[in-house]
Amino acid sequence: MSPLTSLVDPKAPAFTDAAAAMTAKLAELDVEHAKAMAGGSAKSVERHHARGKLTPRERVEFLVDPDSPFLELSPLAAWGSDFHVGASVVTGIGVVEGVECLIVANDPTVKGGTSNPWTLRKILRANQIARENRLPVISLVESGGADLPTQKEVFIPGGQMFRDLTRLSAAGIPTIALVFGNSTAGGAYVPGMSDYVVMIKERSKVFLAGPPLVKMATGEESDDESLGGAEMHARTSGLADYLAVDELDAIRIGRRIVARLNWQKAGPAPRSVTEPLFDANELIGIVPADLRVPFDPRDVITRVVDGSRFDEFKPLYGGSLVTGWATLHGYQIGILANARGVLFSEESQKATQFIQLANRSNTPLLFLHNTTGYMVGKAYEEGGMIKHGSMMINAVSNSTVPHISLLMGSSYGAGHYGMCGRAYDPRFLFAWPSAKSAVMGGTQLAGVISIVSRAAAEARGQQVDDDADAALRAAIEAQIEAESLPMFLSGRMFDDGVIDPRDTRTVLGMCLSAIASGPIEGTSNFGVFRM
Repeated sequence: MSPLTSLVDPKAPAFTDAAAAMTAKLAELDVEHAKAMAGGSAKSVERHHARGKLTPRERVEFLVDPDSPFLELSPLAAWGSDFHVGASVVTGIGVVEGVECLIVANDPTVKGGTSNPWTLRKILRANQIARENRLPVISLVESGGADLPTQKEVFIPGGQMFRDLTRLSAAGIPTIALVFGNSTAGGAYVPGMSDYVVMIKERSKVFLAGPPLVKMATGEESDDESLGGAEMHARTSGLADYLAVDELDAIRIGRRIVARLNWQKAGPAPRSVTEPLFDANELIGIVPADLRVPFDPRDVITRVVDGSRFDEFKPLYGGSLVTGWATLHGYQIGILANARGVLFSEESQKATQFIQLANRSNTPLLFLHNTTGYMVGKAYEEGGMIKHGSMMINAVSNSTVPHISLLMGSSYGAGHYGMCGRAYDPRFLFAWPSAKSAVMGGTQLAGVISIVSRAAAEARGQQVDDDADAALRAAIEAQIEAESLPMFLSGRMFDDGVIDPRDTRTVLGMCLSAIASGPIEGTSNFGVFRM
């Protein structure tokens, strides 16, 4: 196939305006990411280092292969909540001894690494990614257990963390725990339910109850070391499989464990890789600052896929949705990309057929979002819009090939569902800083509520207060605007991270490589398509 062409002009005013808006949003994003990376505070990190300990990100850096990338997941978890940005835990995918692993690292500089409700959600999401993509799990443990003031939201659902570890093991997916400090109460079950456990002499402490609680419950006198120290667990209880002399030694042992797993990928191997013909740096100027202005998703595709080659499917039919085949970092993919926002019946039927074909050929799917939803109106309802939109959602729901979603612009209404939003379990979902997602745009939602409120007032025989109505509309529009922004959504873990558009090819390539750790199998078993 011939490479795509691109008419993007980096010197054009539309491009420079879009790039300036994206750059400003990236600067805001950097500030929030810096909060997560900083840990609890400069003082807490300094105190942690003074004890001869590494921070969680330093541990991860020593654990992964030299000069290999680490794809951090959900770094903005808990943003906008009462808890620290990042949710006191680091999760992500890194290469250890040539094996892609899912890494979970407690951050003891944030409230002792205790687990709050967002910590729990972040770890559960990490476990889901490990299970779906067949990735060995390495837990870098140093946690005081549940954040007690929020135990009502952590204790009961928190049991799923330990259930997940045992199910991963039962599925033949290795689980490894490197214990760097306290692993108390419920946290003791992380090493207890892992396949391999490494503890550090005079540092690791693993017990169901510390000395004070033991004293209160049984009257028994004990100290940390005799009750749950590393040497006791290595020599007496047998919980520790390996005894390390310090943190670096524990990391060295962890790497050797992975090296001895004899781990093999079960998915397809990548083909030869060719770089795109167009500059990835130009991706920051493609999405207009005003999302009502359309853009051509082919200008994104040509800067992401191998050789800028894209074999478009049904190019003359359903033009508001671009579909086709490409290769990205050597992995075959099918792409569905919104072109002009609205999805009509033709686009829905085109997408349904394309998803079926991808399942027949065991090809992962990439969804590039910029949609305002399915078309409304009398003529479209009569034309079967509900039936055809439902066909597309049916196909997305029952497709068994891996899906990756990327929110570039708008992702509103049922169009978000049809393009494989979070509720449809894509293997990975990322957003650009330009993205917005809600039931509908703020202006439209405020207008709908205004119309309903006016009709209700008139039905009661009341006169409509135009000033109050305008104030209500403005307040609702501002609320929806704030709630549809990427940092708000990422803070609630409705995506796996907000990424710099220029990193898109790298992030997608790492995701596809992780997906290939497991088998990729499509299906022909879909629900009933209403014709």
